Amino acid sequence: MARFVFLEKHMTLKERINEDMKAAMRARQAERLSAIRLLLAAIKQKEVDERIVADDAAVIAIVEKLIKQRRDSIAQFDKAGRQDLVARETAELKLLTSYLPQQMSDAELAAAVDAAIAAAGAAGPQAMGKVMALLKPRIAGRADMGKASALVKQKLAGG
Repeated sequence: MARFVFLEKHMTLKERINEDMKAAMRARQAERLSAIRLLLAAIKQKEVDERIVADDAAVIAIVEKLIKQRRDSIAQFDKAGRQDLVARETAELKLLTSYLPQQMSDAELAAAVDAAIAAAGAAGPQAMGKVMALLKPRIAGRADMGKASALVKQKLAGG
């Protein structure tokens, strides 16, 4: 009797999204399937435009961009009183968020900001760009960049 040894291969984020799409199809989850297809279309578009194969970092950047769009849409629909659209966008936002890595705590983010400021030897608001350039790759996908930017600005202003 032959034995098969399965090597545990790390599934890329793109592969995981494809598997989730298949599962949503089998489970006949129309809204979930629609949101996953939008994400896959955005990934494919980037791959075609830039002639690359999207790695996990590229996929995370795409997911973050789509999350920002959903948050903006939710705010607009909420102002317009369109709760039906708010609900749909919120569901898509929740699904997209599930593809991001474990989020940093506020304390971890503050420590990362302090480390970037120290590494840049930064002092004063004019060093903001230098600090953000160091910080962005360290926290990409793991923290809200708007929140990080506000924290950097506050610390550089002496707050």
